[in-house]
Amino acid sequence: MPARTLPTIPLADIEAHNTDKSCYVTIGTKVYDVTSFLSDHPGGADLVLEYGGKDVKAIMEDEVSHTHSEAAYEILDESLIGFVATEAVVNGATKSGKPAEIVPLPPSAEGVEELKNIKQNGKPVYEATGMSSEEDLSRETDLDADYKTHKFLDLNKPLIMQVWNGGFSKKFYLEQVHRPRHYRGGDSAPLFGNFLEPLTKTPWWVVPTIWVPPVAYGTYLGVTGLGGGVTAAYWALGLGIWTLVEYILHRCLFHLDEHLPDNRVGLTLHFLLHGIHHYLPMDKYRLVMPPTLFVALAAPFWKLAHCVFFYNWYAAVSVYSGGIFGYICYDLTHYFLHHRNLPPWYRELKKYHLKHHFADYQNGFGVTSRFWDWVFNTELEMTQPKVIKST
Repeated sequence: MPARTLPTIPLADIEAHNTDKSCYVTIGTKVYDVTSFLSDHPGGADLVLEYGGKDVKAIMEDEVSHTHSEAAYEILDESLIGFVATEAVVNGATKSGKPAEIVPLPPSAEGVEELKNIKQNGKPVYEATGMSSEEDLSRETDLDADYKTHKFLDLNKPLIMQVWNGGFSKKFYLEQVHRPRHYRGGDSAPLFGNFLEPLTKTPWWVVPTIWVPPVAYGTYLGVTGLGGGVTAAYWALGLGIWTLVEYILHRCLFHLDEHLPDNRVGLTLHFLLHGIHHYLPMDKYRLVMPPTLFVALAAPFWKLAHCVFFYNWYAAVSVYSGGIFGYICYDLTHYFLHHRNLPPWYRELKKYHLKHHFADYQNGFGVTSRFWDWVFNTELEMTQPKVIKST
């Protein structure tokens, strides 16, 4: 079969494709259609759109912003649609009939050496997750090949009954559920496959819509009973307590992992609570906590607040309101770390959290802050990988 000949595209046409409806980018003279990848870009669609119709070579190599791995270039290569219609490209394409050979793929001399190493020795990956970088989290999984290879879950079918009926050992389940997959097109994989399915999906905006009004009302009650200054102090205390609760929940409940009972009840509950997030970490509708689950987890803390601050009902309400506001910040931060471009001071936090997914899920439990990871010695090492091998 003859090689596919890609067209040359006028620069003006490329520059016109700079919206979420149709977005092109270039590297040198190569033109890529990245429209379908916008929603899956780990840095958020806005960052890509900022460079819509432009050359992205410099930003992809920028160490301050984020040096992209070879996986990012592989994703781009799959989106190659043509070449900038410069005179050199047109002449080269006419003479060779193989325009894909006109411009080399590696972005730099260092990239060439990386390519040689990958081809000779295999791609370096983290043993626990089978991934090498955050870009791998957004690489679409071949559903059929993944099931045939790993014999875990068929992403073409509802997942929950497969976990329940799979007969998996705890060891096998934990190995597989922490090897991230990415469902086609960035959509949500079926969980129940019936009328319960909508209850498993929560858009990010639901969190502030539902919980900000109760927090505001609780804060108002505190002010009426304690005054503004005292309420602010209790409220700040609640916010600080939340940061510790966030860490404890993530480490001791969501990542119970090795302490799970080795039976289908324990594994299924784990999958519903947090396993599905590590299995499909870029699913935008399963990144924040469904309201029903949050009510179940938050109710005991309401009782606890009133037990600890039994001497003043308004104090308990103020502390609780500050804590719930902390939860709102946590869930929104979690969503944006996965799916949006962030201000400079959040970029390191984004890299930190995504490394928890693609490199080392047994450390890095802080989402809104690394403080408690530092206190309890579970901080991720951001310069050298903890466990890495070549496959």
